[in-house]
Amino acid sequence: TIRPVRRSYYDPSSAPGKGVVWEWENDSGSWTPYDMDVGITIQRAYEKQHPWVDLSAIGFCYVIDFATMGQINRQTQRKRRVRRRLDMVYPLVSGTLPKSQSWPASPGGVAAAPPIPACACPQCLLVMSVKATVSATGPGTAILQPRKVPSAPPTTPKAPASAPGVKAPDGTATVRGSLKPLAAQGSQRQAASTPTLSLTGSNTSPPGTGSGKVPRPGLSTLNRSHLQRLAIAQSRVLIASGVPTVPVKNLTGSSPVNPALAGITGILMSAAGLPVCLTRPPKLVLHPPPVSKSEIQSIPGISHTCRKTTKKQAKKGKTPEEVLKKYLQKVRHPPDEDCTICMERLSAPSGYKGPQPAVKPDLVGKLVKCGHVFHLHCLVAMYNNGNKDGSLQCPTCKTIYGVKTGTQPPGKMEYHIIPHALPGHSDCKTIRIIYNIPPGVQGPEHPNPGKSFTARGFPRHCYLPDSEKGRKVLKLLLVAWDRRLIFAIGTSSTTGESDTVIWNEIHHKTEFGSNLTGHGYPDINYLDNVLAELAAQGITEESLVQEKD
Repeated sequence: TIRPVRRSYYDPSSAPGKGVVWEWENDSGSWTPYDMDVGITIQRAYEKQHPWVDLSAIGFCYVIDFATMGQINRQTQRKRRVRRRLDMVYPLVSGTLPKSQSWPASPGGVAAAPPIPACACPQCLLVMSVKATVSATGPGTAILQPRKVPSAPPTTPKAPASAPGVKAPDGTATVRGSLKPLAAQGSQRQAASTPTLSLTGSNTSPPGTGSGKVPRPGLSTLNRSHLQRLAIAQSRVLIASGVPTVPVKNLTGSSPVNPALAGITGILMSAAGLPVCLTRPPKLVLHPPPVSKSEIQSIPGISHTCRKTTKKQAKKGKTPEEVLKKYLQKVRHPPDEDCTICMERLSAPSGYKGPQPAVKPDLVGKLVKCGHVFHLHCLVAMYNNGNKDGSLQCPTCKTIYGVKTGTQPPGKMEYHIIPHALPGHSDCKTIRIIYNIPPGVQGPEHPNPGKSFTARGFPRHCYLPDSEKGRKVLKLLLVAWDRRLIFAIGTSSTTGESDTVIWNEIHHKTEFGSNLTGHGYPDINYLDNVLAELAAQGITEESLVQEKD
């Protein structure tokens, strides 16, 4: 796999130019540096002697208070310590900055010439040249054509007018020039009519061809068969010109193959004398074979085959102070340590800066189960910023007090048995779960009340083995569904879309017959892992008894 890399340049007066690093304190007590762009923004405000800087303009919901050297979360009001330290100054660059410091593709859509590779062998040069060609997004056309080579020593071919100013170092090929002879011996071997690979603009005739030649479609329109034919032709060119190829065994027999198809691994194995075999990748199987309604069975011990959920209103009549009173003990002599919510000493008043609860800021309480100590002021503020469902979760150890519920939008959950086995569970059938949540409008408990939200990928099909442990997981998932904990509304980590339905920290298997994506079977640890994730949400076997009661 080849990925683009780049060098970034910063002004000498910026934070990296002065060696300034801004860091925030994480939960383990160690310090984590901010991303470079964030650090530059903080340093700029600090140098201008601003009392604080709001990072929402660059996509972060934090405020940096320089007076207290703290980072405040605008949503939860949680405060963390920040610090400014000096590190090594970034080196200065002399002369003008290069226009492009990235590979394989430049910002203008024309692939830049690759840097001098560590190896100058024909295979590596060709692989880099072909990959750079395929990655180009411009209207280039790949044309295999003969080029007459005079008896005199060959001269370096010039790039056509459509790509001025692109010059490759010796031993490499520019994207829009002919493939340069790689060595003197290789040049002498070439016959007078040896074909070479030339890349030209779609409206420009390749060097050495008549003006009547019709250009072929651009690379962006080449399908897989075109690329395969091109690779076969290149292999023949290499054989005719004496450039070594990679001997591999593919599914249709043994034949010389273009090194670009064999990949870097195949090239290195071939160079070491090891056999190379090209095979097809395993097939991704997301869904089982079609199942008729008569083959679908209900699950023994579980009533019904469908469950709907709607928004459950929080119990009214109890203030946050009355709710927390059930889970706390007052502490008259606070220990000499920090409150992990506001980061102020417990012996001092709470440092919470938001709307002031009806609790004295210097009162301290201890949670009865885990024993962690906080300002009552901070706990009330944290409860008010949550779901206000009568439950509380310790911010230090995540111990849950009461029954935790979530903000899952209304929807439907179906579950039944299908007559197919999952990989690794051949001794039993399969439980299929189908989640279906329609798009709608966010409520007051969601990130953006009154704004519409999307629901991508529904209905979502998930799978469990129809074993004793699999049925146990299903029963607990039904409790999580009723408590609105399986989904939430937020920003998708895969697409980056905001205000959409996302998974809520309880992993599901959505791949039926394979495990190529990591969301399928076999996975011997999955059932134990999902039981642990459910327990972290406060859902255990005791929850099943509570639901019956």
